[in-house]
Parts: sequence; C-alpha cells; structure tokens
Amino acid sequence: MEVFTVFGVWGGLFGILFATSMIYFNITMFVHLAVVVVFALILSLTASSYLLKNDRETGGNKLRLGNPDKFIFYTGLVVFCAAVCEGGIYDWSSVYFREVVNAELFTLSYLVFMVAMTLSRFFTDALTNLLGMKKLFLISASVVVFGVLILILFPTFYPALVGFFITGLGVASIFPMSFSLASHSKKYAPGLAISIVGTYATVGVLLAPPFVGYVAHIFSLNLAFLIFVIAAFLLIVFSRKAYQQI
Repeated sequence: MEVFTVFGVWGGLFGILFATSMIYFNITMFVHLAVVVVFALILSLTASSYLLKNDRETGGNKLRLGNPDKFIFYTGLVVFCAAVCEGGIYDWSSVYFREVVNAELFTLSYLVFMVAMTLSRFFTDALTNLLGMKKLFLISASVVVFGVLILILFPTFYPALVGFFITGLGVASIFPMSFSLASHSKKYAPGLAISIVGTYATVGVLLAPPFVGYVAHIFSLNLAFLIFVIAAFLLIVFSRKAYQQI
C-alpha cells in the first residue's frame, strides 16, 4: 500500500511539473493535452500486461449494506476528511495562488504541495513505526491545521508557499495510514475493507471542491479554507473512534 501511494504522489508531482512547464513556456492547450493523451495511452498499454490475473480474496465476509461495521465506518470518515483536505487543495491551490496571492505562475502552489507530499510519503512508514499510527494521526492533522492557518492568515507569496508545503507534509501520511488501519478489520478481508474505505475517499474528493467553491462565492476563498481546518480536527476525532473499535 505504501508503494502504491508513493507512486501516486510521484505521478501527481510529474504531472504538475509538466503543466507548470507548459504554462511557463506558453505552450498551447492543444499541444499540452495532446502530449498528455499520447503519454497516457502508451503508459496504459505498457502497464496492462503487468496486471495481476485472478487476484481474488480467498477469505472474509461479503459486503453487507445493513448494520455497517463501526470500525470501517469511522476509518472511512477518517479517509473522507483526508480526501476533503487533499482533494480540495488539489483543485483550489492554483486558484488561491492566482486570485488571492496574485501570482503569475499560479501552478507553483500545487507544485510545492506535491513536492511536500512526495517527501512525506517516503517517511510515513518510518514515522509510523517510531511514533505509532494513533499518535501520527494526531500529529499529521495538527500539521495540516498549522499549514492551512498560514494560508488563511498570511495570503502573500512566500508565506503561502510555506503554508502549502506544510499542509502537504501533514496530509500525505493520512491516506496510507488509513488504508493500513482498514486492513485490521475483524469483519472484512483486507482487500474488501480497503475498497469500502476507498469509497469514502472518492466521495470526499468529489464533494470537497464544489463545496469550497460555494463557500468561497458566499464569503471568500480565504475563509473557505477553514473547511480544511474543520476536516483536520474531525479527522482526529474519527481516528480515535476507529481505534476504540479495535
């Protein structure tokens, strides 16, 4: 799981590096998207031959919609809160940098965020072994709160870059830890438990960006970032609830 999440942030990092380069050199959108499509097709065709065959769970219960497992429910809410922070910043970091900070190279904020996430993912396992997952949930959420508060209180170029970097450091470890925690389910096999929890993540990624947009439209984008602070605090609560069910 750790390898998967590290490769995920590497993909995001190279993607934003490429997009930033296209913007910097004034490459047209048509050429930009054409290169992305060709690269994606080649990569997909190459990777398809390495997919696992007949990879099915041999044990564990089937999914039951009634009477949801409390452990999976709270773990899912942890992932949901992490997805709100991560997905929201994915979509709004560049908008924040362009409209609030008034930076010309507006993708730089997302680039800094992804660099921090990539660095953090490399050390998640070591930190988990050193501090314990329960304590690291608290620390990671606190780091997210600190980073986002910098963005809210100091919406200028260099403080904003620092804020995005700190937020990336905090949010990166939450997904791999949550999926690892889900594998301890007593009701479901690890693969099924992770799939269920992953659904919460998908919902968070889908709901957070438009919700941030609505709040920003009513108030301001600065105040809308308080959503990430609230999500980080709730993450602490739900992670404690999940551990009580083990």
